[in-house]
Amino acid sequence: MTDKRPTLTLKPKAKAAGAAQRPGKPARPAQSGQGKPSGQARPPQSQAARPQQSPQPRPPRAVEQSAAATDSGHQSEARLRHSHEVKNPAQLGYRPDLKQDALAFALLGAAASLARVRTGTALPQALAEAFDAYGATPQARGAMQDIAYRTMRQLGRSEILLGLMTSKAPEPPMLAGLLHCALTLLDTPDGMTPPYEAFTVVDQAVGAAASHPDFAHAKAMVNAVLRRFLREREQLVAAALRDPLAQWNYPQWWIDAVRTAYPQDWQSILREGNRQPPLTLRVNLRRTNVEAYLKLLADAGMAAQQVGPTALRLAQAVNVSQLPGFDAGLVSVQDAGAQLAAPLLDVRDGMRVLDACAAPGGKSGHILECADVHLTALDVDARRLGRVEQNLQRLGLQANVTAGAAEGDGWWDGCQYDRILADVPCTASGIVRRHPDIRWLRRKSDTNQLATLSGKILDNLWRMLRPDGKLLFVTCSLWPQESEAQAAAFAARHGAIRLDAPGQLLPESGAGQDHDGLFYALFHKAGA
Repeated sequence: MTDKRPTLTLKPKAKAAGAAQRPGKPARPAQSGQGKPSGQARPPQSQAARPQQSPQPRPPRAVEQSAAATDSGHQSEARLRHSHEVKNPAQLGYRPDLKQDALAFALLGAAASLARVRTGTALPQALAEAFDAYGATPQARGAMQDIAYRTMRQLGRSEILLGLMTSKAPEPPMLAGLLHCALTLLDTPDGMTPPYEAFTVVDQAVGAAASHPDFAHAKAMVNAVLRRFLREREQLVAAALRDPLAQWNYPQWWIDAVRTAYPQDWQSILREGNRQPPLTLRVNLRRTNVEAYLKLLADAGMAAQQVGPTALRLAQAVNVSQLPGFDAGLVSVQDAGAQLAAPLLDVRDGMRVLDACAAPGGKSGHILECADVHLTALDVDARRLGRVEQNLQRLGLQANVTAGAAEGDGWWDGCQYDRILADVPCTASGIVRRHPDIRWLRRKSDTNQLATLSGKILDNLWRMLRPDGKLLFVTCSLWPQESEAQAAAFAARHGAIRLDAPGQLLPESGAGQDHDGLFYALFHKAGA
């Protein structure tokens, strides 16, 4: 193999917006890896992924050609471009000689995380690996995370902008990640205040490139691309927004799927998924009440609004260590929509309850806050069950924490349960505002694959439910194949009696409300 440096060149100055041409279609990159279930994409607090037995996520790839026409009448062939240079392996773990409080340091850490996502790694894990490699301080970690999440929400837009200004995708992937991060900081959405001055972003991005041996030679290119964007911003953005990938920041297949499933609401759903999510808390009614905790927040100078029976949305997100009484178990971090699960189960003292696919334990904790039950918290990933135990310990609660696959029975003692919570694996399409990497890691084919696995889990759990018991089926998906169609097919197979439940919740934020996109179906098993 030959060792070749990138030979990327800049494209000529863009034409007027009305005459701008779309970038050419590159060859599709080789695929690696496979999709993984919803849990794997959930962030640590939220967000920690819910691993199940399904394939690993695929890296961002050429977006599948859409049958839908764009406004200009052309078919959209938007994609995340890849170069085909032969090169040495990238040094993602290289530690730069930069001050940790420098923007350049944060840009490199975020760029390294994006490069890992391109190999199929979920963003929370990619960031954790970058934090470790860089020996990042808490302040530096916060900056890296903020930049990485911003960039993931605008990855489609920055990809098209780079395509308008460069001859091919910058390589190595970490250099492309650096340019994506810098463009995201320069190209803030309408109405948003830029987090840094433009000259600071350009200067620090060039410094970041110069500090890394894999692409120090490209620092002049980084400078030229970013300065050109600043000079021609209006023209370049207008040209980019002709492409749905840049307009919506989702793969075309995802846009088409939302539009097909929700023809009246598709635009608002896509917009909600691009919003930065709030920090939402669940008040532990065993320890305090909503009014009392709102007062604690106010005394600490933190504004909050009630958005559910026990849900509080903070006006400004903070580290959980700053929350009054967090370590004492007064509150937990949980989306307001997810807080509906435990009340729907209608648990009572003394019941045997199963929380299948339990990690990271948010719903398990809520169930135990509602009643003194004998809870089994099951998850296929033994490592992630440590999160469940940590959460329960903080809350002062206990459960039988068990490793096992919900579609099997090697872990089951043969005694039926009064209540079963089946928060099954899915594409996690309803929680992309918290996990913006999901849209780039998923493929259209993952939906049917995960729906098949979920159906097996539901069938297996149904036989573990006692007569007169209730099973709550939950997904964090927007796709009907994983939600309503799954629920209807399950009820038909087993003669399950369907009870009142919210059904499909679309992602929503506003006055007095804020939740992700989840689906709930509640079933009753007829008595003997």
